[in-house]
Amino acid sequence: MFSAVFLLALQAFSVMGLPVEVRDSPVTLPMTRRLTFSNITDLLRHDEARLAAFGEYSTHGRRDADDHPFPVVPLSHANLGNAFTGYTVSVGIGNPLITYNLIVDSASAITWVGAGLPYLSRSGVDTGEPVAVNYRFGSFIGTMFQDEFYFGVRKLSIARLQIGVASTWEGVAVDGVLGIGPISSGLGALQNSPEATTPTVTERLAAQGSISRPVVGVFFQPVVSGIDNLGELTFGGTNPRRYLRPIIYTDVTTTAPSSRYWGINQRITYGNIEILASTAGVVDSGCTFLYLAIDAYERYQAATGGTVNPANGLLQISLEQYRYLSPLEFHIGDRNYILIPNAQIWPRCLNYNINGGDNDIFLIVKALATPTGAGYDFVNGYVFLQRFYTAFDSGRGRVAFARTKFTDADTN
Repeated sequence: MFSAVFLLALQAFSVMGLPVEVRDSPVTLPMTRRLTFSNITDLLRHDEARLAAFGEYSTHGRRDADDHPFPVVPLSHANLGNAFTGYTVSVGIGNPLITYNLIVDSASAITWVGAGLPYLSRSGVDTGEPVAVNYRFGSFIGTMFQDEFYFGVRKLSIARLQIGVASTWEGVAVDGVLGIGPISSGLGALQNSPEATTPTVTERLAAQGSISRPVVGVFFQPVVSGIDNLGELTFGGTNPRRYLRPIIYTDVTTTAPSSRYWGINQRITYGNIEILASTAGVVDSGCTFLYLAIDAYERYQAATGGTVNPANGLLQISLEQYRYLSPLEFHIGDRNYILIPNAQIWPRCLNYNINGGDNDIFLIVKALATPTGAGYDFVNGYVFLQRFYTAFDSGRGRVAFARTKFTDADTN
């Protein structure tokens, strides 16, 4: 469900029939990775909670398994700030201006604070609208305020942004969440108006003319031992210094529940073997691994010869098997995006975090709980996004990908 209001400033041209972005004057902000998870159990619980929430997309008037009187709005699990994929961005809110570090979440439209630093602004206006988000293993309950919102040192501002202010919360290890998901991903969070949506920071920036279109570009880089692994958010377009042209868009899928998020259609092949026929799934920065429907996962396991390691639940292969890994190819729209063999394995510099030996080789493909046909048959998580620049266009309901200098890098 994407707002037609923001079609006004969008521009595109076609190269060989493919929609290619025209860049203007976007604003780029740094993100910092929080590499603080302690073990594989935390990491897998994080992903499993998030995946379960994707399947519970009908939020109107429902209660979750623990009978919480508020809807499930998918984010991460309780340890939001303790996950491998946790990226934070610094924002300023209110008067006096306080800087908060917020987890960037591509599967939510709700931005909120108060889990770490308290909300002390004198300029905020209490709207009286209760808001609630449940992560299954954690939660946030509070009230929506309107207040001044700044990125960087007043580099980019939003007047009277709707911000959730937590009165109670559990399990969130940072100050809150910055939601860059499509507006439909926030349905049900406003308790008095469950059918209403909350404009995201991207849409508000476009509506007030700070950026020409509601597009946010996301850049991650793979984990490299001994190097600070930074990311970038670019509002209003993309940062061409971070990718190799062209950047190609594909429409958000119409298949539910993936259609509520940054969902796309894709087909996956491994060498000359079709692993997954064309189907719908989700692009999500909050999940660590690449998740496939059970039957697709089993085909990948058979093709690679991987065996499940009982210590961490990941597929493990030998050095000899690694040498013979084939490319894993994602057919999205009219373009193909390839994970080379090195991109299909867990960073060996982090093996100690997942109960592995220094030279063990683990694959980054995991199984969903359902077979093909569930409406979310894959999740392209962080292990995919660190190899491809990604742009989310809420005005036209599109997702774009482009190769980067890390696409074919042997970093793992």
